[in-house]
Amino acid sequence: MKRLGIGISDFKELIKGNYIYVDKTEYIYKLIDSGKYYFLSRPRRFGKSLLLSTLEYLFKGEKELYKGLYIEDKWRWEETYPVVRIDFAKDIKNKEDLREKMYQELRKNYMWNKLEMSKEVRDESILLEELIMRISEKERKQVVVLVDEYDKPILDVIEDKKEAEEVRKELKGFYSTLKGLDRYIRFVLITGVSKFSKVSLFSGLNQLKDISLDVRYGNICGYTQEELEFYFKEYLEGVNLEEVREWYNGYSFLGDRLYNPFDILLYLDSKKYKNYWYKTGTPSFLIKLIKSRRYDITKLENMVVKEDILEKFDIEEIRIEALMYQTGYLTIKEVYEREYGEEYRLGFPNKEVRISFNEDVLPLVLKDNIRENIADKIIEILKGEKLEELKKQLEVLISNISYVHYKGESSYVIAIFSLLYSTGLNVITEDNTHKGRIDLAIVVNKEIVYIIEVKVIEREDERGKAIKQIEEKEYYKKYMNYERVYIVGIEIDKFKKQIINYEYKRVK
Repeated sequence: MKRLGIGISDFKELIKGNYIYVDKTEYIYKLIDSGKYYFLSRPRRFGKSLLLSTLEYLFKGEKELYKGLYIEDKWRWEETYPVVRIDFAKDIKNKEDLREKMYQELRKNYMWNKLEMSKEVRDESILLEELIMRISEKERKQVVVLVDEYDKPILDVIEDKKEAEEVRKELKGFYSTLKGLDRYIRFVLITGVSKFSKVSLFSGLNQLKDISLDVRYGNICGYTQEELEFYFKEYLEGVNLEEVREWYNGYSFLGDRLYNPFDILLYLDSKKYKNYWYKTGTPSFLIKLIKSRRYDITKLENMVVKEDILEKFDIEEIRIEALMYQTGYLTIKEVYEREYGEEYRLGFPNKEVRISFNEDVLPLVLKDNIRENIADKIIEILKGEKLEELKKQLEVLISNISYVHYKGESSYVIAIFSLLYSTGLNVITEDNTHKGRIDLAIVVNKEIVYIIEVKVIEREDERGKAIKQIEEKEYYKKYMNYERVYIVGIEIDKFKKQIINYEYKRVK
């Protein structure tokens, strides 16, 4: 029985150590056969480092590692190429840290290729240029260049705009070096989490082909459901696949729905449902940004955006939607073909992210973090169909909204939505029907559904609008295939800051 390669990103170690390797060499072969300069963005711990490692040993011609894989009988093993591998994984605090990291990475590559590094030169761009040219001349072959976590130095200092600009300037010069070395280069792949604007960072390397949203390479990192069931069959005995899918599947880059490898490997090892991926490094910057901008997180689920919105991430213009998509907290749920191009409907990829993210957001709108005391009660209430108890818990929630961090009507809605999301139930916001959009639908199980409308009102004569809207627009008809369907209207007085009207009915 092969082992689970938890935390292992070196291809040779996986193969030699009898670990499971999910064969991605068909995509790799297609990539190399189709072009020369590539860029790929994927969320953290999604298999980017393993992808680069697989490419490295392939170009070095280590055929024995690829036995039984798709590429084994298709690759020209006699044609080997030297490889330059640069990894920016180390934490960076400023421009000086970055320059030292670049220097050390280049020094390692000089050493690996048995070349003397110039002691007089401390310009990293010049050293990179010399490295590639000298390797190529020495080996009489073109060079493969692989860069991992290209953007981490910027993300490490992104909260300090001035420092981030300095780091970006250094990286821009470094990457631009590749532009004039075409005759010496066989293949380039640069990977990272964020997709910074080409204008700002890759302007000197405009031949890079971005495959981040290329349907042909949508599955190049991560595991599909089919791959999970084929490669990990021995670990799935007694496992509820539907539950696993709900917890960890759901990432999409226009290919199949995917599992994050880090998540699924840790789950298969322990058979316990936990937020393995989320807790490894939620960027504090993201949470701070949501807080400082008082961002309405209720907009996130079912948000429809154009492709250029997902690409608009830079030091001068940081869009929360783009940052959340690129870091993996939102994913593509659906694609719409328009006359002017494609649009994407975004949403949380799975239960793990939905619960964990909303647990992080709740403290931003509440006086105290009451999630531990209330979320489990909400689950019990909804499963037990105790609608009067739901009102009491929502009143507790509303009374705990903090006006230090959030002001305005959206605070109530954000708090309610975040709490319900953090339960892990199937919560659908802005749910489309043929007559309008439901504020909130909660699918508790295969039998019970709640349709909820939340309104903040200013006048007494506005009472009853919430449930009336559900009834008039017949939102519930979309869910009449369930055994029991409830409609709930919640109205909050804008000035009294409390629930003043709460109505519910069972419509089936």
